[in-house]
Amino acid sequence: MYDDKLKPHADPEMREFEEALMRSIGDAKRGEFAAVHTPDMIAGYKARGRPAGSVQAVTKQPVTLRMDADALAAWRASGKGWQTRAAAALAAMAPKDNAAA
Repeated sequence: MYDDKLKPHADPEMREFEEALMRSIGDAKRGEFAAVHTPDMIAGYKARGRPAGSVQAVTKQPVTLRMDADALAAWRASGKGWQTRAAAALAAMAPKDNAAA
């Protein structure tokens, strides 16, 4: 690691840092820890999320709903997806005819 040009540093802490740095550089040169990502490779990666320009078929509206604490606790205790189930229950109980309102 050390040669005629590079001598060990007198400070042991600095010498330890230099040695770790040289090991890291050696690892990178061998391709053990460093991976090079070329622009072609990056372009080939699959993008996450919804594709640009796509639109959901059914959109939902955010609302604020005031309800009893025990009713809310019961819905939350029903497990993951409770909001979807609560929305379905409200939709099932919704008045069918606006004239009756």
